[in-house]
Amino acid sequence: MRTCLIVDDSVVIRRVARRILEGLGFRVAEAVDGEQAIDLCRSTMPQGILLDWRMPNMDGYEFLRALRHLPGGEEPKVVFCTTENDVVSIARALHAGADEYIMKPFDKEIVTAKLQAVGLA
Repeated sequence: MRTCLIVDDSVVIRRVARRILEGLGFRVAEAVDGEQAIDLCRSTMPQGILLDWRMPNMDGYEFLRALRHLPGGEEPKVVFCTTENDVVSIARALHAGADEYIMKPFDKEIVTAKLQAVGLA
């Protein structure tokens, strides 16, 4: 079964994303910030990550940098989720290691299309 980690400090976003991902056949884990997500990735690396940008403790940018430096060579597909629609923020995320991005709010069709774009659906 495919695995996906949802990293977002919003319980509502995590709940919506979980429902969508489970409906697509993913086994889902959740983290409320980048620190918790890095700990989860160290123990079991997911195949995909839906990543919020603005979070307490460790934001999405810091998480991506830490993720891409973890030993083991596993490279999960990261879909950056944001309310920011400026080119600079999106370029920064892609440069940090995100594979794709989604604008919030999102729905099943958008998530499915982005997962297909990165080879997870």
